[in-house]
Amino acid sequence: MTTSALLVLVSSVRQGRFGHVVGSWVADRAREHGGFDVEVVDLVDVDLPLALPDGSPKNDDGTYPRPPGMAPLTRALERADAVLVVTPEYNHSYPASLKAAIDWHFTQWTAKPVAFASYGGASGGRHAVLHLENVLTELHAVPLRDGLSFNEYYLNWDDGQPGDPAAQTQAKVVLDLLQWWASALSRARAQAPYPE
Repeated sequence: MTTSALLVLVSSVRQGRFGHVVGSWVADRAREHGGFDVEVVDLVDVDLPLALPDGSPKNDDGTYPRPPGMAPLTRALERADAVLVVTPEYNHSYPASLKAAIDWHFTQWTAKPVAFASYGGASGGRHAVLHLENVLTELHAVPLRDGLSFNEYYLNWDDGQPGDPAAQTQAKVVLDLLQWWASALSRARAQAPYPE
C-alpha cells in the first residue's frame, strides 16, 4: 500500500500550551505506523489574522489574498491526503486560532478525512471535537468517528507520554482508519473532480 500525506495540525497558540506535546506524540505514532508521510504544522508559527478578506475561499482561483505568512499552512493543506487536528478544549469548544485557520481555506479540506486528538479536563476535549465535526462537514471534509481523547492531561502525561497504556492501541486504530479513508478518497479525487 502506498503512503498518504498526513498533516498533523497543532492548533493552540496559547501561552503555556500543551498542544505541541500531544502533536509530537501523535506525529511519532503516525511515523511509526508506516502508512504516512508526516508533516507537522504548528499554528503558533502561522500568520492567522482574524479579519477575513471580502469573498469566499470556496471560489479561490489561486488569487485569494492570504497573508504570505500563511503560505506554509495553505501548501500543507493542499498536499495533505488526510489531516489529524490536535486541539484543546476552551470553554466547551476549540480555539479561535483553529477557526481562523479553517476559515481562511475551503477547497483544501474538500473530500479529505480528518481525525482528532483532543485534550482537556474531564471531557478530554470532546466538546471541541463535536463542534469541529459540524464545521468541517460544511467544508465537505470527512470527519472520522474514532479519535484520540486525553482527559485531565495535566495529571496524566509524563515526559511527553500519556499515562494511559491504551493510548498507543487507540492511536493505531485511528491511524488505520485515517489511512483507509485517505487512500480511498485520494483515489476518488483522482478519478473524478469533486462535485461543486
